[in-house]
Amino acid sequence: MLSLSLFFLPVQAPCEEDKSSEIKSENRYTLSLKEIIGLALKNNKDIQIQQQEVAFARADIVAAQSRFFPAVSAGYSFAYSEAVYTTDSLPNHRKDTRIFMGYKSTNELDFTGSQMIYDGGASIANLKQARVQLKIQEETLRSRIMEIEFEAKRLYYGLLLAYETLRITKYLVDQAQAHYENVKTRFEQGASSRFDVLQSKVQVSLLIPQLVNAEKSIELIAADIKKLLYIDMQDKVEALGVLSYMPIEIREIVFLNEAYKNSPQMKLKILGVDLEKWAIEQAKSGWYPNINATANYTYTSDKIVNMINPRHDNYGAGISGTVSIFDGMSTKAKVDEAKARYAQATLSRDNITEQIARDIKQGCLDLRESHAIILSQKDNLEEAKEALKISYISYDNGVGINLDVIDSQTALGQVEENLVTGIYDYLLAQAYLDRTMGREYLENISKEEKANDKKE
Repeated sequence: MLSLSLFFLPVQAPCEEDKSSEIKSENRYTLSLKEIIGLALKNNKDIQIQQQEVAFARADIVAAQSRFFPAVSAGYSFAYSEAVYTTDSLPNHRKDTRIFMGYKSTNELDFTGSQMIYDGGASIANLKQARVQLKIQEETLRSRIMEIEFEAKRLYYGLLLAYETLRITKYLVDQAQAHYENVKTRFEQGASSRFDVLQSKVQVSLLIPQLVNAEKSIELIAADIKKLLYIDMQDKVEALGVLSYMPIEIREIVFLNEAYKNSPQMKLKILGVDLEKWAIEQAKSGWYPNINATANYTYTSDKIVNMINPRHDNYGAGISGTVSIFDGMSTKAKVDEAKARYAQATLSRDNITEQIARDIKQGCLDLRESHAIILSQKDNLEEAKEALKISYISYDNGVGINLDVIDSQTALGQVEENLVTGIYDYLLAQAYLDRTMGREYLENISKEEKANDKKE
């Protein structure tokens, strides 16, 4: 009897490895979905690059904030002049008058400070843009994380499906081979025709390519997983788990609202609008005045050891302001460009809104379709088993024909194949919806584990 078991079965290659090969497997990995995703996120170079982009964006915020603080600098200089104009008048003056007339050897220690008072709002707009840019880089990182998670799920479920396909195909081959041996024995006894023997033998030969392709699929998917995890291609990778599913309630409106709220693609478009809004304000700053304050404190002496004293110091302070009267329409051009980019970002946001709605619709339809297939194939599975049993009995009793047995074997294999493929499609549809809605797998798993710990 043919039974459908969706539990993990170790797969053995039909042929032994070439022991003379110099390339040997060093490690064997048996990984769960959580472990595959964890390793993929840890080792993926694109994730690491994007993490550096987030670090750059944080540094840009600090740089933007620095424009609101005073800039202070210190400097020392030495100069020698062959002759200078001096005066010895006012000997009791509190300052060394030669500070203003000059020394032959001049040592000068200078402290200078400057502060931006108003720059037309450019610094504020620049800071706002830097903060928005950080959020953009963080959402870009989250988007890439979910892309990696989706790819890991696709390969993990694909490997489990390949295991099941190989199991089903091997069963069909075994059944066909056993039936062929039975028919051949009956032919030798005169109970079956040569046509039945040939027909049964051909059926076995037709299934062998399917078996080879199933084994090949396992190797190819395992290779894709190793590539995703940056594991050596000579290592062995196996999937730990079962190909099973838990039906979920399909709530399209709820899914759509969650996607609008949490989808990285939606957030990126909204942040893009904010970024261009502040770009307009930065461009407008060219129409407004710039006001700056400066101050300096200086020690000047002909002897460096005698520099720091009240007779050798001097200070000054001032404020300056400039306003553009005519800049050749440069500012207006910048403002117009920024407004155009703002309008473009708004349209792009509206466009992604429609795309997300379409993706949610597709995910829900895929769930319904695959679930309907699963239910129908589950109902047919027992009937297909019973039909195969009847075909064996009928043929052995001379009532049925050989073609009935072959058709029953093929039908049962097809039902099993449809069932496991339906489960795979359902799991993939769930993964597609999770990505569209902005649900991070590892984050959700972590929350569930914490909730379970609290319950315990």
